[in-house]
Amino acid sequence: MQKSKCNVDIYLPEPATVDKVEPMTALEHFFSFRLDSGKELGHMPGQFAEISIPGIGEAPISISSSPTRKGSFEMVVRNVGNVSNAMHNLSAGDKAFIRGPFGTTFPVDAALKGQDLLFICGGIGLVPVRSAIQYVLDNRSDYGRVMILFGAKTPSERLFTDELDKWRTTKNVTLLETVDHRDETWSGPEGVITTLMPLVKIDETRTTAIICGPPIMYKFVITELFKFKLRPDQIYLSLERHMKCGVGKCGHCQINNIYVCQDGPVFKFSDINNTEEAL
Repeated sequence: MQKSKCNVDIYLPEPATVDKVEPMTALEHFFSFRLDSGKELGHMPGQFAEISIPGIGEAPISISSSPTRKGSFEMVVRNVGNVSNAMHNLSAGDKAFIRGPFGTTFPVDAALKGQDLLFICGGIGLVPVRSAIQYVLDNRSDYGRVMILFGAKTPSERLFTDELDKWRTTKNVTLLETVDHRDETWSGPEGVITTLMPLVKIDETRTTAIICGPPIMYKFVITELFKFKLRPDQIYLSLERHMKCGVGKCGHCQINNIYVCQDGPVFKFSDINNTEEAL
């Protein structure tokens, strides 16, 4: 992973305006923001920012768009607390405040260049990984094969459905989807995301895997990747932890000597595979 320096005072929020907001699922809303300063956010794929609503509080949210898409940045927010609930009540033109970006990144401009890429995303794990996928597709000649596996609990919980359809028809991109439980709207595969993995053929000498999803998913996915003969240093993952301050001060996200908000959220598996409680 790469550490990216924050382009602003880490403690000073910047005002931002909501460009667009729309529901994606029963729990998730999509947001597009623009900094009032006119500057770009300055993030790289995999990072997050702290969003604050005056009088309510602050929360860390993954950045879902690539820095190659200029002028605004995008997030998907699940309604699970006071801040996210307040955000779900925002409309286009409303204000929020942004600190960041923070955290490590998927090394799209370094170690991933020239590699075949296998993206494995479960549920809202697609949100931060989408930034890396967009970056790769916007710089397509820098990478080899692109394979995307996405799993959702139900068809109604699928995210970015229009973009999934676009990726499905993009040349030299393989997209496979599954749902844990199908309904009458879904005619595709049913089962957990590991059921898709035998359907892809990879060259273990030049493939890097990028994983993000619910914590229970990681051990099973990594076991399957080892069957592909991938090494721990060929696997990157984004860890979900209860982050709060974003700058390593509050300790909410600490795992032994690791602060996920600063040392992560993106980790190379070889760096944490012996860290108790990391997965």
